[in-house]
Amino acid sequence: MEEKFQPDAIIIGTGLAGLTAAMEITNAEKKVLLLDQETEENMGGQAFWSFGGLFLINSPQQRKMGIKDSYELALQDWKGTAGFDRKEDYWPRKWAEAYLKFASGEKYEYITKLGIKLMFMVGWAERGDGSATGHGNSVPRFHVSWGTGTGVIKPFVEKAYQAKEKGLLQMQFRHRVTELIIENGKIKGVKGDILENDNKERGIATNRNVMAQFEYAAPHIIIASGGIGANHELVRKNWPERLGKAPENMVCGVPAYVDGKMLQIAENAGADIINRDRMWHYTEGLQNWNPIWPNHGIRILPGPSSLWFDAKGNRLPAPFLPGFDTLGTLKYIQDTGYSYSWFILTQKIIKKEFALSGSEQNPDITNKDYALFLKRIFGKKAPGPVEAFKEHGKDFIVADNLKDLIEKMNALSGNHLLDYEKIKWQIEARDRELNNKFSKDTQVNYIRNTRNYWGDKLGRVAPLHKILSPENGPLIAVRLNILTRKTLGGIKTNLNGQVLREDETIIEGLYAAGEVAGFGGGGMHGYRALEGTFLGGCIFSGMKAGRYIAGIK
Repeated sequence: MEEKFQPDAIIIGTGLAGLTAAMEITNAEKKVLLLDQETEENMGGQAFWSFGGLFLINSPQQRKMGIKDSYELALQDWKGTAGFDRKEDYWPRKWAEAYLKFASGEKYEYITKLGIKLMFMVGWAERGDGSATGHGNSVPRFHVSWGTGTGVIKPFVEKAYQAKEKGLLQMQFRHRVTELIIENGKIKGVKGDILENDNKERGIATNRNVMAQFEYAAPHIIIASGGIGANHELVRKNWPERLGKAPENMVCGVPAYVDGKMLQIAENAGADIINRDRMWHYTEGLQNWNPIWPNHGIRILPGPSSLWFDAKGNRLPAPFLPGFDTLGTLKYIQDTGYSYSWFILTQKIIKKEFALSGSEQNPDITNKDYALFLKRIFGKKAPGPVEAFKEHGKDFIVADNLKDLIEKMNALSGNHLLDYEKIKWQIEARDRELNNKFSKDTQVNYIRNTRNYWGDKLGRVAPLHKILSPENGPLIAVRLNILTRKTLGGIKTNLNGQVLREDETIIEGLYAAGEVAGFGGGGMHGYRALEGTFLGGCIFSGMKAGRYIAGIK
């Protein structure tokens, strides 16, 4: 850092939360120093790799699609999903209520003014546990950015470089914070290691060779360093008993730098870390056949039609259907004693319903390619990246008949737990339910219901058909792994983003935003998330901390 540059704030982390805070502070003509242990190539953090989903309430896109949404309905869904039940949930509740007001009000204008454009079709994620007051979204709220995660971070990155040109912002990459400097109970600055430079491409793990040390001072320090998703040792340490035994094998949904180390550093400075056992991991993870970071996993964003079987060949019961109840399904799978499960589906289903999470897995949306996007909706094959996984992915099996499919599934798992006759009986029973326009099968009834929403009918949910009819083939099996992703607990903060001690007193000069703060307050999602809420939570918590430091009420 140049000697003459005296920052008003130091922000640890150049992900979405940190960039949002930097934008708000520099907009007020105050100076910011951005620090990150990674290279400049990784600016934007995890958000770059995301599908770009944003949670909005009563948006213009929803209204155009005939969706009737409201703050009251969203609050009902959020409370039923979060399940707040702890003394520590005071600030998470406050953050949840404030975020929902933001999502139903200022958020749409905030992102559109920055140039973030949303696709016309609103997705329906986390469809819930089947009850009005319980977990899940009552209506579609998942708005995908035209440009995926790259489109979300683009304006914030541009704002940072504009502020740099004005002399209001400096960036120091390969600077890993190891200590917060405390004087008289106040945070005064940071210390850490300068790491050796590294020229690897974005997302690839970089070296941790220490070249020197640094120390910087500022009256305001914001921690925006992300969660613990790539630190599987820490994931297992915090794994809650309510989700069953921690998986022995998991794939990693985030780059290696998502190590959670700033949580301990904040705790050493007196911060109260709450809800460590609340986390958000997916059950539909694939081993990436073309990995970028270590143990790279990709999540299937499934439509509702695939038949889901556990490792022993039992069809999962409702509400543990594709896209319904992530953590409920995770517990069910872990209770089987195996950390994997299976989808069995047809080519008709994979073509219509399979999407892969990640900007790099959606070139049509990421690159804003209208022709390629129309091919996704109306083409004869699944999107190119999905077909590539079907061809090259270790977890994909294709066969012309069920007997061959089961034999290949048993060969892949190596334990021969699957009985052909048992699985055949279950699929035939499901297929018979299609002989009438009514049914007792929950999944069949839900598919019929969801196709009443024309967004699903057009681009997300395949017409009902019999799995074992040859004209719908070939048959496809997909082995699903547990995939680590988000930390739902974290550093406790008030609504200004100020970090709190266990006794609720403010640690003066210290703030937290984004995933490291549980997206606000130390866990505004509670036990579960409604999806599309992580990027928005980073923006909102970064905005709140940044505006407070900037002096904006």
